[in-house]
Amino acid sequence: MTPPPPPPLSCLVVDDEPMARALLEQYIGRLPSLTLAGSLGSPVKALQRLQTDPPDVVFLDVQMPELTGISLLRVLKTKPAVVLTTAYADYAIEGYELDVTDYLLKPITFERFLMCVDKLLPTTTTAPPVPEDTRNYLFVKDGTKSVRVRLADIQYIEGLKDYVRIHTPQRNITTLQSLRGLVEALPADRFLRTHHSYIVGLDWVEEVSRDSLKIGETQVPISDSYRKEVRQFVEERYLK
Repeated sequence: MTPPPPPPLSCLVVDDEPMARALLEQYIGRLPSLTLAGSLGSPVKALQRLQTDPPDVVFLDVQMPELTGISLLRVLKTKPAVVLTTAYADYAIEGYELDVTDYLLKPITFERFLMCVDKLLPTTTTAPPVPEDTRNYLFVKDGTKSVRVRLADIQYIEGLKDYVRIHTPQRNITTLQSLRGLVEALPADRFLRTHHSYIVGLDWVEEVSRDSLKIGETQVPISDSYRKEVRQFVEERYLK
């Protein structure tokens, strides 16, 4: 008889940036091996929570007002598994001196997040994502709100350094995320990267030329690095 799977690890996200919290909340929600126990923007409230009701894992930002993640760890007598998150690599050595499980540099890709989860779940070889055909939408942070974006509505996505802008017929949403992370999260049969800074929704493509794809009134560029993939898409979708 196959033993039942272990219960999911409860995760607490602590980060003063709402968009950074939203990204980790989304990643945690996609894995059946994890469950979100809470999400806090205040390190002081997080310290109280960790002292009274600790989760299995805390994803802890390093640089926060009032109390840094490193200082918070030094105060705790009993620690859960700790994953430090930050945009700076300067604290890596200090973090490992405090016996953290992993150290994630922002912007955090889903691939790197999965590698971290493998360390948290040593008895599993992989932490499988939710099957693609069951994911018809994404939750992303828009200002102070988390909004649901249907995959079918995404016309194209534009990379803006540490942020992306998701273009839909209804609205454009700018959120803290990496383009690479979205490439890994989106189903490959519905989305295609055409440029270092662009992903397109294939169902919205109206015209294809050598250097661009037309979506509505927008010409999305095709770079040399991705021209082969675009040509393959055209041949498989329209020329068979």
